[in-house]
Amino acid sequence: MKVTKRKQTWANLDTDKVYSLADAIETLRGYASKKFDESLELAIRLGIDVTKADQNIRGMLSLPHGTGKSVRVAVFTMDAADAAKKAGADVVGGEDLIEKVAAGEINFDRVIATPDMMPKMSKVARVLGPKGLMPNPKLGTVTNNVAEAVAIAKAGQIEYRAEKKGIIHAGVGKMSFTTDQLVENATALIEQLKKIKPASTKGQYILGVCVSTTQGPGLKVDAK
Repeated sequence: MKVTKRKQTWANLDTDKVYSLADAIETLRGYASKKFDESLELAIRLGIDVTKADQNIRGMLSLPHGTGKSVRVAVFTMDAADAAKKAGADVVGGEDLIEKVAAGEINFDRVIATPDMMPKMSKVARVLGPKGLMPNPKLGTVTNNVAEAVAIAKAGQIEYRAEKKGIIHAGVGKMSFTTDQLVENATALIEQLKKIKPASTKGQYILGVCVSTTQGPGLKVDAK
């Protein structure tokens, strides 16, 4: 297997060490790409059983300093099109937009829909669902207040969702952010997960936290 020059530079990195969040971020800066602005990725392993409905953790969170990413928002609506456009939605439509999505045209990162559109959107559920784009009332993406939903999405809201082994992956900012900004963003997610800890969980809840850059090594972080 060919070893890249970047991986060779990681040889002396102590990946078994448990860092403070700030120290981990500062350490990763030395391994970040100079060619593009990498994201800081957070992986949190939870002591949950996602096969149980009440432990299938999923939600939305507005990060204190945003994500640093440009988010394209699509709004499916019939009567709130003007409000959606004024709020900054990139794609707005009703049944015409549903037809485009059904044909494979997906040029957006987040989907918001008004409640009256949801029965019609069943036609594209199999297209949007696997991509994590299907609107959901519990996530605030099915709403009549599309202007507010668009503004929140544009401001740097992230979706978090526990995967099969109880691991949550989320980008919490760009490496061009200050360390304090990244720490505050990452801490916001960790604290949010603590707040919504399922009552039925037993034993240790947060089993481990790891941070990495988009293409960089992963470092263990003290969850406390």
